[in-house]
Order: sequence, then structure tokens, then C-alpha cells
Amino acid sequence: MLTEDSIISAFVFVDDFYLALLAAHPSLTSNKPRRGFSCGLNHSEVMTILLCFQSSQFRNFKQYYLHLQHYYKYLFPGIVSYSRFVTLMKDVAVLFFIFVNLLCKACTGLSFIDSTPLAICKNIRINRNKVFRGLAKRGKSSTGWFFGFKLHIVISEAGELLSFSFTPGNINDRTPVPELCKKLFGKLFGDKGYLSKKLFEDLFENGVRLITNIKSNMKNKLIPIFDKLVLRKRFIIETIFDLLKNDYHLEHSRHRSPKNFIVNILGVLAAYCLREDKPAIILPKQDSRILAMI
Repeated sequence: MLTEDSIISAFVFVDDFYLALLAAHPSLTSNKPRRGFSCGLNHSEVMTILLCFQSSQFRNFKQYYLHLQHYYKYLFPGIVSYSRFVTLMKDVAVLFFIFVNLLCKACTGLSFIDSTPLAICKNIRINRNKVFRGLAKRGKSSTGWFFGFKLHIVISEAGELLSFSFTPGNINDRTPVPELCKKLFGKLFGDKGYLSKKLFEDLFENGVRLITNIKSNMKNKLIPIFDKLVLRKRFIIETIFDLLKNDYHLEHSRHRSPKNFIVNILGVLAAYCLREDKPAIILPKQDSRILAMI
């Protein structure tokens, strides 16, 4: 919900991050105006506006921004026009990437991995799309073919984001896994799309045990009871994807710039990381004791 208190709270949190990063890397976060322009918003304010949009009731960013201009201008004295703000969004892409990475939590020993398609247009409009030409690719998901990208995430049993990655739509789900799992340990649960002997061995060498269900044409193997129970609760990551697409603005076809597309996704992930009531798995007491011995 968009309120004065929520905007101020978001700004204080973002500005603390911005000032700390500015002190450590002045060149990275320089807010120098472009030639011919005098920007009235600093990076903290731009990030705050984008972050508050994700948790607002608005589905259209232009309507949200015009509402902000009209009712909350006193919070942003240097607020610029909508078209000018759109050009400023790409300037905070690197900041948002660092921000989300800092919001990612540490591994607990129990993780879930999955990907979701991010279609940038309907299939019938693929040949007419010019914004993502050469970047977006055709891919296939469980719901059919799409044109766009994939978002890969790793979460904990508490619903906390551990790591994330973007790839074109035609990239295999197993390709970014080693990079996503660099800081993980313990058990990693995924669907059948992650079945791979080589991937299992590579992860095992780095202290991560990949656990998936087997395909119907494969030999049956013994899986510990605890692992079977947790595999049944893998729906948590699907719940999070539904949340990101329905409650936030993860997927839509109104992007007019690849950089703004990335900023929008990073804004969604940041808003989710700051959410208090995340979906979580409630393990029975006996499962919690088993988990403590992993």
C-alpha cells in the first residue's frame, strides 16, 4: 500500500545503502547530471520511487508516477516529468543489482531452485518486436512456447532469496546452476529439469547435494524419507513465482528499453526481499531435528 510512511521508510533504507556505497566507491555511484540536463532526483529517490511501485496497488507505472507527482510531490521536491524519469531509470541498474545482491540471505543448508519464463510479448507479435531484437530468444516452458527470458532463483525453506540469474529463453535450466550455487551448501532440491549426472557430480564436489525426482524411464532409487517429504514441499518456489507475477510486476509487455526491463526485475526482487510475510515451509518437529543434523 502506498502511504507517506511506506515511502519514507523505503527511502531511509535505500539512502543508507546508497550513502554507504558512495563512501566506498565514489566513481560507481556518481550522480553527475548529463550534458544539457539538470536532474532534480538523486539515485536514492529514483530507487525509492521504483521500489514503492512494486508494493503499490498500481498495475501501470505511468499512472503510479502521475499519482506520486500529484499527491506526494512534497516528499520529492525535485521530481521530474514522467518521460524524464524513464530516462533516469537505467542509471540505477548497477545500483539495483548491488542492492538486491546485498539483500540476498545466507544459505541455511536447505535450498530450492527453479526458473520461470519472462515473456516480453505474445507469440503472434514476435517478428514485430524491436526493443529486444537480438537479446530475447524463443524458449519452451511447462506451459508452452514463449519469447523472452528466464529468471532463475534459489530460495531457502523460509522463502528468502539466496541467489538469482537472468538468461535468454533458449538457455537450458542447468546452465546457470553452478554460478547460482557458489555460496550454497547442504541439499538443493529441484525438478526433473535439473537431472544431470555431470551437474550432480560438479555440485557434490562443492558441497552441494542435488536432489530431484526421477523420470518414469529411469531406474528407481532409494531416497531418504526426509528428502521425499521436502521434495513434496517444492511448491514453495512456484508460490513465490506466482507472487512475483501477480502481486508485483515481474512480467508484462510494456517495456521500451532492455535496461529498464532489467531495472524492473531487480525492483521486483528487491521489493520481495523486503517483504515480511514471505511464503515459507513449516517443517514438523521431527523434520527440524533431522535438518539440524545435515
